[in-house]
Amino acid sequence: MKHRRLGVFLKGAGMGAADAVPGVSGGTIAFITGIYEELIHTIKQFGPSAWPAWRQGGWRGLFTHLNIAFLAPLLAGIAVSLVSVAHVALWMMQAHPLLLDGFFFGLVAASALVVGRASGRWRLWYVLPLVLGLLLAQALPGLMPLILLIGNEALIVAVAGAIAISAMLLPGVSGSFLLLTMGLYGTIMGAIKSLDFGIIMLFGMGCLVGLMLFSRFLWWLLSRYHNATMQLLLGFIVGSLPVLWPWRELLGYQMGPDGQVIPLAHRYLLPGDYAALTGGSAQVVAVVALMLVGACLVVLLNQRAAKGPAVRHNARGVEKE
Repeated sequence: MKHRRLGVFLKGAGMGAADAVPGVSGGTIAFITGIYEELIHTIKQFGPSAWPAWRQGGWRGLFTHLNIAFLAPLLAGIAVSLVSVAHVALWMMQAHPLLLDGFFFGLVAASALVVGRASGRWRLWYVLPLVLGLLLAQALPGLMPLILLIGNEALIVAVAGAIAISAMLLPGVSGSFLLLTMGLYGTIMGAIKSLDFGIIMLFGMGCLVGLMLFSRFLWWLLSRYHNATMQLLLGFIVGSLPVLWPWRELLGYQMGPDGQVIPLAHRYLLPGDYAALTGGSAQVVAVVALMLVGACLVVLLNQRAAKGPAVRHNARGVEKE
């Protein structure tokens, strides 16, 4: 039991580290480490169904119903990682952006293979959810600046929390990147670093609402259309890869409310063209090496998850495809 809790804590730390970096999703880490469906099922359990579980089984029944033995170490890992990695991620983004993007590009690209293998038997109509995922992954960042039109700063932070946490549950969709396109990434990460509880509480309330609503919708999709939902998630992952391509040129942007640059459009380059454009090194060897490290890490984590004793909540049982 202690070994499982430590394993879940480390997986949570991996999710927190991924969520701290724009372009990477904690949901991707959850999937490749084998805890994705258990995570969605556990979050879904928080709701009206918890009341009868408590009445029938007391606190023990409630804790079992809410899967606290899984959730507590996972949240602890995410929290510890977010607080610690916030500093490292911001430094890496500024000092070594090519290396950071290279590592996560390899990690996310390999995770697409993992999701593809988990999709089960292929059917022709699965092209539809796959393409839908691709299109949504491309469109979401461009829609995020519209959140600022709400006007009320407190409400903007809460809505941003709901969107960011929902994105965290989707492999390939980065809550941090969506925050960046809203112009709020610096605000939220700065609040976490400085322990600004006012902003943290508003953001947390939004996260809570997003978790309650989106986890139920996602579990409904997984329960009834498991394989098609896997294709949708695969589309999200593949559609997010351009965001992590290391050699790119910013073509369009706008300034966020905290003075941060919100990227709107990029041009994707070959390493040689990037070096010629910037006048600096494309760091090809180091970047490719880190791509391979990220990809190998995914393979190892997924193989370990497949052999591990972790309990999984199978959503295939009521497949209606």
